[in-house]
Amino acid sequence: MNKYVLYLRVSSEEQGKSGLGLEAQERDINLFLENYSEQPYEVLGKYVDVQSGGDNDRPELLKAIQLAKKTKSTLLIQKICRISRRVSFIASLIEDKDLDFKVASMPFADKFQLHIYAALAEQERDFISSRTKAALRSWKERNPNKKLGAPTYHLTKLNQGKKDKALKEAKKVSGIILPLKREGLTLRSICNELNKNGIKTSRGNDFHPSLVSRMLSVLEVA
Repeated sequence: MNKYVLYLRVSSEEQGKSGLGLEAQERDINLFLENYSEQPYEVLGKYVDVQSGGDNDRPELLKAIQLAKKTKSTLLIQKICRISRRVSFIASLIEDKDLDFKVASMPFADKFQLHIYAALAEQERDFISSRTKAALRSWKERNPNKKLGAPTYHLTKLNQGKKDKALKEAKKVSGIILPLKREGLTLRSICNELNKNGIKTSRGNDFHPSLVSRMLSVLEVA
C-alpha cells in the first residue's frame, strides 16, 4: 500500500486563517491521490506551515520530512514552490536517498525533472526581480522630482469617502438593527429579521452577521 505524508504551505497568517490557498492545495493533492496514485493508499499525516517559501527553517516541513523518512512514505506537495523557493534546498531533498517526494501538479515528473523545473523557476524569479528594479531606476531617472505611490491627501479623501458611504448605508437600517441589538438579539437573529422582511443591502444581497456588526460599529462611532 502506498503511504503519503502531506505538506501544505501558505505565505501569510491571513491566508492560513481564511483557508485561502490551502483549499486549492488540498484539492490538487486529492486529485493526485484519486487519479495518479496506486490504490489503495494511506495518508499518515498532514502538516501545514504559515511561512515564506524563502525561509527553509519551517517546523512543520521538518516534521513532515522526518515522518516520511521514518515510515518510508512519499512526501506529497501541491507545487514544487510549496516546499521551497530556493533551488539549493530542493536539490538537497532530491539528493536525499532516504526521502521520496511527489508533486501533485506534476504527477509524472521524476526527481531530475523537478530539479530542472526548480532551477528554471528560480531563474525566472531572479529575472523578474531584476527587470522590476531596472524599470524603477529608469522611472526615477526620468522623473527625479516625483515620488511613487498615491498622494497622502488622495488616500485620506478616499478613506473618508468609504467611511461616509458606510455610515449612509448603516443609517438606512439603523431604525431596525439598533432596537434589535438593545433587545439582546444576536447578530444572526438580526440578520434573519432583516432578510425575512425582504430588506436587502445596497448591492441587493442578503444581510450577514459580519456586515451587521460593521454597521453597528459605524453607528456607535457616529
